[in-house]
Amino acid sequence: MSIDHAAIAETRDRIRAAHLREHRPPSSARGLHHFALISSDVERTIRFYQDLLEFPLTEIFENRDYPGSNHFFFDIGNGNLLAFFDFPGLDLGPYREVLGGLHHIAISVDPSTWDRLRGKLEAASVPHQIESGASIYFRDPDGTRLELLADPLGEMYGSRVL
Repeated sequence: MSIDHAAIAETRDRIRAAHLREHRPPSSARGLHHFALISSDVERTIRFYQDLLEFPLTEIFENRDYPGSNHFFFDIGNGNLLAFFDFPGLDLGPYREVLGGLHHIAISVDPSTWDRLRGKLEAASVPHQIESGASIYFRDPDGTRLELLADPLGEMYGSRVL
C-alpha cells in the first residue's frame, strides 16, 4: 500500500487553515477530571502506579455501577486523576489496542523526574522505548500503553500545542 504523503500534508494544511483559530476562545471544560482504565489486579496496579511511577493513590471505593467492583484514583498532577475499575466476575480479557480505541496516555513530568523514572523502569525490568530523548513508552501490567513526556504541559517536542 502506497501512502500519498503530499496529499496528507495538503489535507492537514487545509484543516489547519479552516479550523485553527488565531484567537482561540477559552474552553468550556475545566480540565480532565479522570481518565478511567481497567485493572485486573488492584494491588498490582497500585504497586505499579504509586510505588514505581510515584503517582499517589488518592482514594478507593466501591464502583456505584457494579457492586463489588473497586474504583480507585491516582494523582497525576495539575488536578488531574488517572482512575481504574476492576470488575470481579467479568472475563474482560487483556487490553487490546484497536482502531477507535485508546492508543496511549501521555503524562508530563519534569526532566529530572523523567530521568529518575526511566531508571526505576529499567531497575524493574519494564520494557520501554525512548523516542526523541523526551518520551518513554511502556506498558502497565494490564498492557495499557503509557508515555512519560519530559516536555512541559502545552508543549510537544519544542512546539506550543496549547
